[in-house]
Amino acid sequence: MSTRPRRPGPNAPAPGKLPLPELLEMKRRGQKLVMVTAYDAPGARLSDAAGIDLILVGDTAAMVVLGHQSTVPVTMDEMLLMTRTVARAARRPLVVGDMPFGSYQVSDEDAVANAVRFVKEGGADLVKLEGAGPSVDRARAIVGAGIPVMAHIGLTPQSATMLGGFKAQGRTADKARRLLAEARALEAVGCCSLVLEAVPAPVAARITAALMIPTIGIGAGADCDGQVLVYHDLLGLYEGQAPRFVKRYANLADEIRGALERYAEDVRTGAFPEEQHTYAMPEEELALFEAATD
Repeated sequence: MSTRPRRPGPNAPAPGKLPLPELLEMKRRGQKLVMVTAYDAPGARLSDAAGIDLILVGDTAAMVVLGHQSTVPVTMDEMLLMTRTVARAARRPLVVGDMPFGSYQVSDEDAVANAVRFVKEGGADLVKLEGAGPSVDRARAIVGAGIPVMAHIGLTPQSATMLGGFKAQGRTADKARRLLAEARALEAVGCCSLVLEAVPAPVAARITAALMIPTIGIGAGADCDGQVLVYHDLLGLYEGQAPRFVKRYANLADEIRGALERYAEDVRTGAFPEEQHTYAMPEEELALFEAATD
């Protein structure tokens, strides 16, 4: 019998990692899930240290990091780079790779192949995809390949044009019933959790009560099993009009701008760098250097 220590399998959680089944237990206990987006190592480390449960490497990076006007332009390679960076830095939180537009819409085969890349190359623990309809089949295929899936319905930014813009969804009885049916369909194919975005609070509450899997709300009221916000929004790093569901817990944009303005002023006036910010060398070495260059 081999005496070599057993190594975890490719899908085994790292030591200290929040186990995926614990999400169901947290819902059962009424313990709220906390998710935030992050796109780099500092954001991941700080989120981990703050006790965040899940880190979503969101396609919102297209807007808040890469400067696009929507989430659509971000590529698989860009998402994989950011996911890999976050996965290296996050220890306890589950890392969710957000499948970008075009990475799962074409076929089940494409969807599975790109989800595999998120796990193998990006180090993600699970992937997220938007919508129902054809996305139900995509989710089924990805789950069938052994990769956990977080679903996302309501306002789905990748298809905002078809929805008539960035508007709340499910505000009529028919549309609310459709959301509930979509949620049940996604749960039935094995999704492990569900994001509800910009959904009326009573509708989100009804969906949450109807599902065994946890719901994570963003603009969907307090009765969801958890909440998610964009890192740059909650910290006040993304300037411009924030959605009504955003609560800013800091205003770091002003702090950062002020620090940069003070730095620029110090450089231009000669106040920086001071002696304490420089390196010295032994006098005899300085003399030799000066003699050699005279």
